[in-house]
Amino acid sequence: MNTLTIDIRKAEPRDASAIADVHQEAWHGAYSGIIPHRTLTSMINRRGVDWWANAIRKAATVLVVEIGGTIAGYATIGKNRARELRQQGEIYELYLRPEYQGIGLGSRLFKAAKNRLSDHGLRGLVVWALEDNHNALAFYAGNGGRDVAEGVEVFEQKALKKVAFVWND
Repeated sequence: MNTLTIDIRKAEPRDASAIADVHQEAWHGAYSGIIPHRTLTSMINRRGVDWWANAIRKAATVLVVEIGGTIAGYATIGKNRARELRQQGEIYELYLRPEYQGIGLGSRLFKAAKNRLSDHGLRGLVVWALEDNHNALAFYAGNGGRDVAEGVEVFEQKALKKVAFVWND
């Protein structure tokens, strides 16, 4: 019998390649058919191994979920960027490789990210998700988020609504 370990930890520069792979797979899965193809491809291509290595070395907090030695997902976290919302922390991104979705890893990574923000003294949490990304909306609502605000992101002259979910401590 093999036992797989699940570890959620701060990313290290050696994780950059795996995170870039997760980013590419997850974004294609989440946004194909929502964000125009050319823009989506460009956004993914901008964030290769060097971009992630630099983000990890700098101030960005990147967490990874590792299962059996494989990076299955990542989250980027920090201070809330939306001044109109009073929550202090924000999860900027939380993504899993498609084959690891739906088995509870996302909820574990979400909880770890939320706890890390709280440990750094940031009270309350906000997460933005595109309104057309139904899986993300269901995930954040299922994890207790309240839909409190809307915004718009524009991709190639295509305006997409985004929704803010919040959690208060």
